Amino acid sequence: MSIPALLILYGSQTGTAQDTAQRILRQALRRQLQVRALPLDDYNVANLISESLVVFVCSTTGQGDPPDNMKNFWRFLFKKTLPVGSLCRLDCAVLGLGDSSYPKFNFVAKKLHKRLVQLGATVLLPVGLADDQHDLGPDAVIDVWLTSFWQSLAALHPCFADVTPLREDEALPPTYTFHFLDGVEDKTEDCQRIPAQQPAPSQWCPFPAKLLSNRRVTDLQHFQDVRHIDFDITGSNIHFTAGDVVMMRPCNAPEDVEQFCQLLRLDPEARFTLATTSGCAVPSRLRHPCTVRYLVESYLDIAAVPRRSFFELLSTFSTNELEHEKLVEFSSAEGQEELHSYCNRPRRTVLEVLADFPHTTAQLRVDYLLDLIPEIQPRSFSIASSLQAHPNRLQVLVAVVRYKTKMFQPRRGLCSNWLASLDPTKGDVYVPLWVKKGTLKFPREKDTPVIMVGPGTGVAPFRSALQERTVEGKNANVLFFGCRSESKDFYFRNEWEEMMRVGQLMLFSAFSRDQEEKVYVQQRVRENAALIWDLIVNKGAYFYIAGNAKQMPTAVRDALMAAFEQEGGLSSDDAEQMLTAMETCGRFQSETWS
Repeated sequence: MSIPALLILYGSQTGTAQDTAQRILRQALRRQLQVRALPLDDYNVANLISESLVVFVCSTTGQGDPPDNMKNFWRFLFKKTLPVGSLCRLDCAVLGLGDSSYPKFNFVAKKLHKRLVQLGATVLLPVGLADDQHDLGPDAVIDVWLTSFWQSLAALHPCFADVTPLREDEALPPTYTFHFLDGVEDKTEDCQRIPAQQPAPSQWCPFPAKLLSNRRVTDLQHFQDVRHIDFDITGSNIHFTAGDVVMMRPCNAPEDVEQFCQLLRLDPEARFTLATTSGCAVPSRLRHPCTVRYLVESYLDIAAVPRRSFFELLSTFSTNELEHEKLVEFSSAEGQEELHSYCNRPRRTVLEVLADFPHTTAQLRVDYLLDLIPEIQPRSFSIASSLQAHPNRLQVLVAVVRYKTKMFQPRRGLCSNWLASLDPTKGDVYVPLWVKKGTLKFPREKDTPVIMVGPGTGVAPFRSALQERTVEGKNANVLFFGCRSESKDFYFRNEWEEMMRVGQLMLFSAFSRDQEEKVYVQQRVRENAALIWDLIVNKGAYFYIAGNAKQMPTAVRDALMAAFEQEGGLSSDDAEQMLTAMETCGRFQSETWS
């Protein structure tokens, strides 16, 4: 009995699940299996009833939400009309990718696993729950899970044991081949110029929004550069409400593009077309023909920290003994601590790794670039303005990411630094963007109060909400805002003071570094326990948290439960149950990020 074809379906928001799916694909190809890998929403889910062997790889986003490229699949799979035994022919396995600093850790994978069992599928092994917070990253779980998966498959299909896998040091055929063209560069290519506007801007056809202003809002002596950025979206047909997010896909820095092309001896002005023999579609974001400059500037994420799969593929090109030995070590399960020290801890980039392995980089075939280097993923920012207050405008509050590691050059966030570099005073600048629904939802009722805790740039969605609510005459608003210094990073201070003056806002601030003893927003929440209890219990208030996912959300949550215990006389268990009930009905919401 032959082994059935393997189908790998993935739901990926930032590219990690896609990378993992492609890793499983390569392992399957080395085992000489028939295999294909697809995003879940590119697969006709109605065909699932006739599949024999499927691996699902999925991440969890937001507050337990499926990634964008599996939402249609998700809705279909959870239809109540699906027969209980409809997947009885299916053998499957589920691998989840998550972050245990979030409350709904790997929620999508767990729920998918349970639903597949409900529909009659045979699950070959327990759901894998990979964790970004693990010292060695998600691979610490993925490695063990994959070993178990191949063992389970061998037990199910004994003929699998007769297959001799291809050697690990043997490069698989590239997914695409480059065909270079004669002639000069198409001068219309530019990372800020996009195809003509469409009725509904999306990641496939974003809207070129004109940059109106890009203003630093922190004191020049403050350690962090934070920007208030204003876009003109006139004619875009973009609509958003408080809590929604804007998506942007950044470009690589010009100096990085030049260095990459020099390392690989590529002419940035050379034009090419792509062909594929693997059945994969040519990436739609790449123009046809395309220049090398556009490919490197707008598509290849050369500023990313490379994943283990990068080293696995790179090692197959290495003919230098020392470089090959190190790349193989980084690719092995035993070498993950060493790889973590070399790559993840100092946040070394793809470009820097290629420079560290010059002999191997010189041997790298251009056809493998799209297999080796991931696509630049879009970044999301909470919208910090309201269309009702600012028609045809969209504003964001962006902290420019720069920090030191043991690397000589400071680390820089790709998107925030790209945005910070854009200067509308030197000519027209257009940024491709689109909007999607966020996780925060605000009450429609005019008299329902909202209590918002948004330290730092976490205040962005609450500025949008306050602008929207005050225009609608909803004046029962409480904001807890925290920052380091009243004089250096008190975002939107003038706006808050004006809202307070006219009775639209009650503000509680915490400036952590303005006195010897640090003061944070959670302390202000504890100090105002009586007010919070009254608003929640007697007036039906909604409570929101937005900001960094490290300690703050948990500390604020604890402070809120302490208020329930102190003012309501509840036990700790009852306070927990009350908060859970609020969360279930949408009266407690949080939006946090790492």
